[in-house]
This record gives sequence, C-alpha cells and structure tokens, in this order.
Amino acid sequence: MEIDIQELAPVEQYKLISSTVVPRPIALITTFCEIKGHNVAPFSFFNVMGEDPPVVAVALERKRHNNQLKDTTKNIIKSKEFVVHMVDAELAEAMSICAVDFPYGINEAEKAGITLTPSRAVKPYRIQEAPVAFECKTLKHIQISPKREIIIAEIKIMHIKDHLIDIEKKYINDNYYQPIGRMHGDIYTYTNRRFKMRTPNKEDIKKETF
Repeated sequence: MEIDIQELAPVEQYKLISSTVVPRPIALITTFCEIKGHNVAPFSFFNVMGEDPPVVAVALERKRHNNQLKDTTKNIIKSKEFVVHMVDAELAEAMSICAVDFPYGINEAEKAGITLTPSRAVKPYRIQEAPVAFECKTLKHIQISPKREIIIAEIKIMHIKDHLIDIEKKYINDNYYQPIGRMHGDIYTYTNRRFKMRTPNKEDIKKETF
C-alpha cells in the first residue's frame, strides 16, 4: 500500500510514524529554569547522531491541548543546556510519572521518587538513578514547524553506572545494561532478547548466476 503521508493530518502522521519507527530509545531529559527550577520529562523522538563531536538530536514539541511550549523546550532554547538520561526497567515507572503534565509548582522528580544531583559541565542536575546520563550543550536549534523544534547538542560529559562498563576497554556489558524502548502509545519493549549477525565480506557472498 502506498500512502501520501503529506496529505494526512498531523495526528495521523504521528500515529503511523511512531508505530513503525520502533523501538525508539527514550531520552529522560532534565533542564533548569531560574524561576521554576529543575524540570524532568521524557522524549522518544531522540537518538545519537555520531561522534567527533559526539552529538544527540531531540525533537521537541508544543503541548497539544493549548499549543504552548513545553517547559523542557523553553528551558533548552533559553539555556542551551540539558541532560539526557537513558531509561532502563528500574527507571521506567519514574519516567512515566515524569510524562504527566503537572500543574505549575509541582516537582516531577519528587513525584517520581528520583534523586537529582549536580552535573559537572551544565547547570541542569542529572538523575542519580539513571544507568547512563549525557550532559549536553546545544550546537544547533532548528524550528521545522510552528509546533516542532529539533535540538542538536554536543555531549560534554557522560555518566555511567560502574557495573555497566569496563573503563579500560571502553566496553559496555550488555548483560547488565538493558535499556527499554518505546514502541507506540502505551507499549514499550525490553532489549534483553538479542542475537548476533556479522556483516559478511564481499568474498563471502556468492554471485547469482542466471
């Protein structure tokens, strides 16, 4: 079936794209505002975009019910600093709580039962319970529509739980590091069912004969 996605309403575009580009890593992002303090919110339109320099990209949007900028978006645009945390099974419930649109003055971190601790290179605090955290500073801010912003940021500092890494070999232990992924709607997935598949050499591929 061929779909002219440009002809669909935004909500239908979102439904199809978010249901097919899966699983997506989840960025649990902390930001800071001089007036409101620290903010915590999850985003699943997110990924790393390479190294040298190490960069991440995050798609931010306006609130759907009133078209206002989300606190995370406002804070990143103003301060150009944030912390991305990867989410594992132990942090999943707290991440879900942080997605709630709480009234002004409610602290998401307290509601979610997570601990914020000072970062090294940026003002927003990081989540102590997170398996991995990236302190980031904005390289480029792209407004692709009135409702959607894309932030490309450089990773300045990486934090990782000691038991997840062999620091000398720079090796991540897959037996212990098991982040969750976002599917669509309320559906998430574990990443602990894995398989190996090497890329073959050209010489290993037999040419078809006709």
